[in-house]
Amino acid sequence: MYAVIKTGGKQYKVAPGQLLKVELLDVAPGDTVTFNEVLMTAEGEKVSIGTPQLSGATVTAEVIKIGRAKKIRIIKMRRRKHHRKTMGHRQWFTQVKITEIKAA
Repeated sequence: MYAVIKTGGKQYKVAPGQLLKVELLDVAPGDTVTFNEVLMTAEGEKVSIGTPQLSGATVTAEVIKIGRAKKIRIIKMRRRKHHRKTMGHRQWFTQVKITEIKAA
């Protein structure tokens, strides 16, 4: 069984037991989070597609950790102007483990 959920402006295909890194959520490690924006569920040949969401379908996950991703380098340079600017960015994420998928 799997489902397609929407969180943080992105869509993820999830299955029970899967580890997933999503955008930062306001929860503590060890807590349980429920995703209500379920776009699709599938179990074998039975597929349910929402318009745009399935009412009554939920995906439950346990928060494993909150961390930051690898640093990316941003370099801005203007040729022939002796101007170069270097910046870095580390995006926050929440790692969750999918525990249960409830179809509508």
